[in-house]
Amino acid sequence: MHVRLMKETRFSKQCHNFVCPVNSTFLIFILNLILQGDLGPFNPGLPVEVPLWLAINLKQRQKCRLIPPEWMDAEKLEEIRDKERKEDTFTPMPNPYYMELTKLLLNYASDSIPKADEIRTLVKDTWDTRLAKLRLSADSFVRQQEAHAKLDNLTLMEINTTGTFLTQALDHMYKLRTNLQPGESAQSQDF
Repeated sequence: MHVRLMKETRFSKQCHNFVCPVNSTFLIFILNLILQGDLGPFNPGLPVEVPLWLAINLKQRQKCRLIPPEWMDAEKLEEIRDKERKEDTFTPMPNPYYMELTKLLLNYASDSIPKADEIRTLVKDTWDTRLAKLRLSADSFVRQQEAHAKLDNLTLMEINTTGTFLTQALDHMYKLRTNLQPGESAQSQDF
C-alpha cells in the first residue's frame, strides 16, 4: 500500500473553510463574501478570523500574515507524536484535518510558522506511526477473520488510505465464508 504524503486530496478541500486567524496588512472595515457572510474589520496588525482559503489568498498577495493554530507548535506536536508511539490504540488528533492543514499552511505560509521544518517532520512521524498501527490492525483483523472492528480517533484521510484494501479483504473473507458454510451445496455461488 503506497501513501502519497502531503499530496492535495479531496479532504484538503474540505478543510478550506477551517477558520484561520490572520494579521492583515491592510485596512477595510467589512469584507462581504457571498457564501461566507461579513468578515472583518481588517486592521493592520490586529488578528481577524477568516476561512483558510481566504487566508491563503491574502497571504499570496502579501496582504496578511497567517497565525498558525495553537496545536501547530513543535513542543505540542512532539507530545502528540510521543503519545501516539506509546499507546496501542489511536490517540485523538488535535484537528480532524491535521495532515491537510499542515500541508496547506506549510506550503503557503511556512514563513509565518516558527520551526516549520521541525513541524513538518513531527507531523510526518505521527502520520507514519498511525499508518503503521492501522496496517497492523488491518492485518490482525484479517488474520483473525473478524466480522467487525472498532477504530476510534481516525481521520478521514487515514481511513481513506486503507479503505480500498480493507474493503477488498472483507469482500474476499465474505466469499470464503459463504463458500465454506456447512450444509450448503458443494457448488459455490458468486454474489
